[in-house]
Amino acid sequence: MKLFRKKDDDIKRTNPVPAAASEEDPAADLDAVMRKYDRESATRIWTGVPKIIVRCIMAVFSLYCIYMTLFSSALPEKRLTLFLGMIIIIGYLTYPARKGSVRVNHIPWYDLVLMVLGAGCFFYFAFNALPIIKLATRIETIHVIIGVVGILILIELCRRCVGVPILCVVGALLVYTFINQLSWNPSFYQALKNVVYKLFYTTSGVIGTPINVCYTYIVLFIIFGAFLERTGIANFFISLANRIAGWSSGGPAKVAVISSALCGMVSGSSVGNTVTTGSVTIPMMKKTGYKPEFAGAVEAAASTGGQIMPPIMGAAAFLMAEYMNLPYMEVAVKAILPAVLYFTGIFIAVHLEAKKLGLRGLSKEEMPKWGHLLKKCYLLIPLVMLVWLVASGARTMQFSAAVSILAAVVVGFLNKDERLTFQKIVEALEAGAKGAVTVAVACAMAGMIAGCITVTGLASTLINGVVQLSGNTLIVGLVLTMICCIILGMGVPTTANYCIMASTCAPILIQLGIPVVSAHFFVFYFGIVADITPPVALAAYAGSAIAKSDPMKTGINATKLAIAAFIVPYIFAYSPAMLFENIAGWIQVVQIIISALIGLFGIAAALNGFLMCKIPAVLRILLAGGGLAMMIPGTLTDVIGIVILGSVILYQYLSRKRTSISAA
Repeated sequence: MKLFRKKDDDIKRTNPVPAAASEEDPAADLDAVMRKYDRESATRIWTGVPKIIVRCIMAVFSLYCIYMTLFSSALPEKRLTLFLGMIIIIGYLTYPARKGSVRVNHIPWYDLVLMVLGAGCFFYFAFNALPIIKLATRIETIHVIIGVVGILILIELCRRCVGVPILCVVGALLVYTFINQLSWNPSFYQALKNVVYKLFYTTSGVIGTPINVCYTYIVLFIIFGAFLERTGIANFFISLANRIAGWSSGGPAKVAVISSALCGMVSGSSVGNTVTTGSVTIPMMKKTGYKPEFAGAVEAAASTGGQIMPPIMGAAAFLMAEYMNLPYMEVAVKAILPAVLYFTGIFIAVHLEAKKLGLRGLSKEEMPKWGHLLKKCYLLIPLVMLVWLVASGARTMQFSAAVSILAAVVVGFLNKDERLTFQKIVEALEAGAKGAVTVAVACAMAGMIAGCITVTGLASTLINGVVQLSGNTLIVGLVLTMICCIILGMGVPTTANYCIMASTCAPILIQLGIPVVSAHFFVFYFGIVADITPPVALAAYAGSAIAKSDPMKTGINATKLAIAAFIVPYIFAYSPAMLFENIAGWIQVVQIIISALIGLFGIAAALNGFLMCKIPAVLRILLAGGGLAMMIPGTLTDVIGIVILGSVILYQYLSRKRTSISAA
């Protein structure tokens, strides 16, 4: 779910060359970075009358989604296929076949054919839903052809706006599904008919749970995010972060952590968040004295973590609620402690780096005044209202989102600096429609993946295979799952990645004895960190483009900064109390939090190589070991860890004191 994304409506270049922000044209260069690293930004360029027509189509689509979500009681087969048909129209109007070559106001004839045929297939099913449902598996040849064409055109749109990695998974599973069906019946046509029926004409395929959640909840929250952006809340978040942390050592980096967490909690795009907030924070960090690769890494790590930040948590949180059969607000509450640990880990690493480099914070003159911020507090009303409505449970999620959209409109009118106009309202509706395309297509592909797994019974095969491979050893199963999540998450949106993992890997962890909630959070976390894990660390590479740093070094730095994301999931896998599951008492939760925070401090210091003075290699290893011991649940490991960390800190203190005396 994209919130704070660059507007690209007024770009006139047909072949932008990616580059970092420059003094000559920073806005254009930032857009070039987005186009290179964020597939959602590599769109067609419309100007003049065509732009107005396309914008109106998208605005009408957003209004249609709001109305249908709130008031429609039609069959899911009718609602969801109409939704996907319109997604195909908007998708082909937005995304070209190749992102490198775009002509202004041009759409090739073959894209028009694909758009009409693809939308027509889904519209045909929508308008003939009841007769087709009654036919069940007795669908006719024409239905098979329509299903095949609809699926293929949706797959092509997925290639354009989501990427190839998820298609590799879909393609492999489709081949496996055909082989499985042919093993039961050697007739190719019958196998094709069975697969098409399951994937296109039932709610266990393309129009399965993921697309239903997307249509019911996610789209409204995307539209809400688009309106919220136009209230000027992003600038408010950055100013607030400056006021809170700008004064401290290396303040701009801490500002980046706070502002990215705040902006990213309602955004599902690590790259978009990195570029938007990074355009402000990365130059500030470099000016303060941070190395370019560190500055880019801080922004990438913090922006990626925005998706695990309650209460919104991006689009995947809604899917988690559906898969775990829990209220959305309960999912948000369970995510609080892991998110705090994640951002605390980055904050500690940033502070240690600032101390090592001897950096100072911003001056009083450079920081915004509290009085100015207090006057702008009303910008938070839509977010506060959304959280309150969702938490109260008095109304549906759809109603809560719709009311919050209206609140954002009102607040936008009140903001004199960035007042909401009719044009901005239309732009917000257009942005909501654009943002819905990628998420909807990814959800449709995830539904196909789940359908293939259901048809073939592959889930049980995978479970048995991993259980045997791990030898019923939990840690081996967790490591294998982590590797799988990171590989599949490379270049795949969080939403789609989570859907795949929820269908394949989460059941494996549950079979190994991990509680359901812990299993789903485990795969969710490792799907997210793929955006900052080399070799395909898109968020880190976007940050490096702005910082003008080496992409691989930036990715490695981002991985080190986000080390908590690689450790915290293991904590709640072994100790679900961190997710408020199976709590023996609040003392247990407090103990886990304190020990985890101390452990994070030790690991961050070990990776940074500085505490009170430079840390020798042997002591860095000890610090890392002590930190890990603190993060392993259990009193004995906590005692061992605290002894090791305490000894190293004491040694550092005495070393610094000796150095000071010698210097004197």
